[in-house]
Amino acid sequence: MTARIIDGKAISQEVRAEWKLRADALKARGITPGLAVIIVGEDPASKVYVGNKIKACAELGIYSEHLELPADTTEVELLAQIAKLNADPKIHGFLVQLPVPKHIDSNKVLLAISPDKDVDGFHPMNVGELVTGNPKFQPCTPFGVMKLLEKSGVEIEGRHAVVVGRSNIVGKPMALMLLQKNATVTICTSKTVDLAKFTRDADILVVATGKPQMISGDMIKPGAAVIDVGINRLANGKLVGDVDFDSASAVAGWITPVPGGVGPMTITMLVASTVMAAERSMA
Repeated sequence: MTARIIDGKAISQEVRAEWKLRADALKARGITPGLAVIIVGEDPASKVYVGNKIKACAELGIYSEHLELPADTTEVELLAQIAKLNADPKIHGFLVQLPVPKHIDSNKVLLAISPDKDVDGFHPMNVGELVTGNPKFQPCTPFGVMKLLEKSGVEIEGRHAVVVGRSNIVGKPMALMLLQKNATVTICTSKTVDLAKFTRDADILVVATGKPQMISGDMIKPGAAVIDVGINRLANGKLVGDVDFDSASAVAGWITPVPGGVGPMTITMLVASTVMAAERSMA
């Protein structure tokens, strides 16, 4: 068996085209969706990510701002910037790029962002609405995974979905979204005893542990949909996921590559959430 490749780049372009129509409809009514990003410090990966967000906004005709603050920015100064964006009518959604420097309490940062502009879906109020099945915003990476499954024709209802990873950013919300679509969901971690026993039973396997190539082909059920959220750089410079692509693709029915799988969808769903926030502002 050779897995069908779930092309995140192609699907993200298709989804962006759909959301551009909604953004254009808003602009025709005098509203330009606005997204802002705050980055604190000099993390190179964050700067690349922010650059991709700016490019995505340009594609959809969304207004964008990004604020680059020095690493020694105080917590009080960052919270003041957040308050300004909460009050800015041009900005419908914004986020603070995590992680922030250690002297800043990330929980205070997340609480300070208005739930109505929290396009990352990390405010406790939005997390609670996700738990109750009526989310205003959904964390962008698992939101993107759900869209990949939908666009690839992977059936979710009644299937056994195994999520490996329990982070607040991916693992936990991923499990909730799959549960909302009537999957039977199991959550594992890298510490799960006999992890392969669970992964071999998965019709849908989502892996987000940050451990390079920890899931091999012999841990996968034949025909399963394998979604690799991880991105790791090996000593030789090669980018790989949390799944060993070569062995897994010989067994799986569908699989996402790294890079070019989940990554493009994360940014796509961020701009989609910004358009949704702008639509709600007119209600």
